[in-house]
Amino acid sequence: MDQKISLTIDGKKLEASPGQTILEVAGENGIHIPTLCYYKGTTNVGACRVCVVEVENARSLVASCCMPVSQGMMVMTNTERVMNARKLVVELLWSSGDHNCLQCEKNGDCELQDLVYELGIEKPRFDIDSPGYEIEDTNSMIQRDLNKCILCGKCVRVCNEIQVHEVLDFSMRGSNAKVGPAFDTDYIDSECVFCGACVDVCPVGALTFKQARFQGRPWELEKVRTTCPYCGVGCQMDLNINDGKVVKVTTNRDYDKPNQGMLCSKGRFGMNFIDSPDRLKTPLIRRDGELKEASWEETYSYIAEKFASIKKKNGPDSIAGLSSARCTNEENYLFQKFMRAVIGTNNVDHCARL
Repeated sequence: MDQKISLTIDGKKLEASPGQTILEVAGENGIHIPTLCYYKGTTNVGACRVCVVEVENARSLVASCCMPVSQGMMVMTNTERVMNARKLVVELLWSSGDHNCLQCEKNGDCELQDLVYELGIEKPRFDIDSPGYEIEDTNSMIQRDLNKCILCGKCVRVCNEIQVHEVLDFSMRGSNAKVGPAFDTDYIDSECVFCGACVDVCPVGALTFKQARFQGRPWELEKVRTTCPYCGVGCQMDLNINDGKVVKVTTNRDYDKPNQGMLCSKGRFGMNFIDSPDRLKTPLIRRDGELKEASWEETYSYIAEKFASIKKKNGPDSIAGLSSARCTNEENYLFQKFMRAVIGTNNVDHCARL
C-alpha cells in the first residue's frame, strides 16, 4: 500500500496519495478551486492559471492542477494574493474576446461567465478587443466562433488524447494564437469526423451545437439519460429536451462505462429521426396496392400467415432474416433462434457485417 502524504489546505489537515495534485486532493475533500483548462483524463497543462494557489515557502503562486502534493505542504486557496491573480486572469480573458452573453448559446452554462460572477467582476479594467475572426458556419453540426475562444486547449487534448483523431492543435503565436485543424481549414474541409467531443468540453461559446441554436437556454432544457440506439455497445448519453423535442445530445463523464462521456458522430448528431415526419407510428399492411394502417395483433397474424404460406410452398430456405446492430445481443440471439428453430433456416445475416 502506498504511504499516505499529510498536508494542509485552508487549515484542514488532509491525507493524499503520492502523485496526486493539489487540485485532485482539494476536489476529493470538498474544497473549491476554480479551473478553465483542466479536464480529467488528459494532460495537466496549467494553461489558464485560474487554479493558482499559494503554497508556503514557494517563490510564486503555483497551478494546483499541475503541482503534486508533498509531505507537510501548506496550501492556501483563497488568500488576497490568489484572488487578485485570478481576477486578473479572468479580466484578461474577458477583454480579449467577444463574450456577448445575450446571444451566446452557452449563456447560463459558461465557465467564464460563472467565474466573472464568482469573483465579483463588474467590468474588466482593460479595453475589450475582439480578434475579429469570421464565424465558421460551413457545416450542419458545429458552429465555431474563435472570437470567444479562451485558448484553454480542452478541445485539443480531448481530440488528441481521448478520441485520438488528432485533428486540432494550436497555431500562430502570441495574440494571434488560435485553435483549429491543420492549415487553418474549416472543420468540413479537415479530417474531423464530427464526434462532437470538442463541443462537449468547450467551457465557453467558441464551439456550440449548431442544431441547438436558439432552441432553448441551458436552464430550459431537461436532461434525460438514455442509451444510444445506434449499435450494441450501449453508450450512455443525455438527451437535452425542450418542449418535448430533443434539442441536442450531450454526455456526462460521471456515467463512466462503457463510453466514459464520448460518442461517435451518429450518437451525437443522428437523433433527428425522432421527430421525422416520415417516421412510422403504426404498422402498415398493403391492401389493393396501398399501405393501410393496422393494429399490432392484425399485423402479427398477417406476418405469421405469410411466413407459413411461403414455407409450405417453397421450403424454409426460401426465407432469410437480416438482424440489426442497433439491437442488444440478447435480441439478436432471439432473432437467430427464431429463424433457425421456428422457421428452420440458417439464412441469417447481420447489418454490421455487410
